Amino acid sequence: MIKTDIIIIGSGPVGLFTVFEAGLLKMRCHLIDALAKPGGQCSEIYPKKPIYDIPGFPEILADDLTNNLLEQCKQFTPGFTLGERAEHIKKQDNGLFLVTTNKGTIHEAPVVVIAAGLGSFEPRKPQIENINQFEEKGIEYIIKDPEIYKNKKVIIAGGGDSALDWTIFLSNLKADVTLIHRRNEFRGALDSVEKVRNLKNGNKINLITPAEIKSVHGTEMLEGVTIISNNQDKYIACDHLIPLFGLAPKLGPIGNWNLEIENNAIKVNTFDYQTNIPGIFAIGDINTYPGKLKLILCGFHEATLMCQSAFKIINPGKKNILKYTTVSGIDGFDGSRKEAPKAVIEAINK
Repeated sequence: MIKTDIIIIGSGPVGLFTVFEAGLLKMRCHLIDALAKPGGQCSEIYPKKPIYDIPGFPEILADDLTNNLLEQCKQFTPGFTLGERAEHIKKQDNGLFLVTTNKGTIHEAPVVVIAAGLGSFEPRKPQIENINQFEEKGIEYIIKDPEIYKNKKVIIAGGGDSALDWTIFLSNLKADVTLIHRRNEFRGALDSVEKVRNLKNGNKINLITPAEIKSVHGTEMLEGVTIISNNQDKYIACDHLIPLFGLAPKLGPIGNWNLEIENNAIKVNTFDYQTNIPGIFAIGDINTYPGKLKLILCGFHEATLMCQSAFKIINPGKKNILKYTTVSGIDGFDGSRKEAPKAVIEAINK
């Protein structure tokens, strides 16, 4: 049995940052993830996707963000159970939770944090008759290695942030990119929409709206697609088709844990993001509350507040005094210490 202070279900960016925030309060964490390595979607689905809304980073690749978070939290020596799915949860008479994986690994802790992102998920696929024939043969739903698209003819279909971001990114790799969307308006960030339109006006990409994929063609590999635009069919030769219509989330076993669910997400309060079961918290994209925004930086905020309440559960009757790391430094569990810079301390004490 693995015993710890906090069991974190999910090792994406929000789960990893929770390790750091908990470590500052001297709480140990153990993470469970069905994926074989930490990072969640950032590592598994879009490791080379640029992210623009992480404070202090004008642009950072998803995989680099994961590596930075792992470096940040390693001083607090988190444990990992990877390649196993959290299957069952049970609260014992002593108040401790038991979380058992699909492979029978048992974990015990007074606090459980669900940071499972969208839960289990699969890409939403367009309804095209023979699309399965060319999957991994020119049709990809997830971009893992952008370099394979360099100097290739690529069609991206979609109108959200992923479609816009990858259009921008691949155009910089000198790919011959065509973006098609079934509407003239896009759902993504306004800045990204403006960049895409500027690329189109500069003849650096092709933009076709409104348009939809009608059929795909090829022998062994994808050779082209037929789209319908303005009631006319048009054939476009291409090496790759990347439909980016989002993910179909599924809660999986989490949906059977007697948690209050709304629209495939876990309802929490906004004081500390605790669920209807005391001691179980949900942070990041997996939760829902009035005004919820599914952004990584919002998940970081939720993790920070959650840890304050987790401290009270783990250390009943003990008072936690908030200390700024710029002044107090950081004490790692391994005995290491990062001191706050003297100039910072002197400036604050003036």
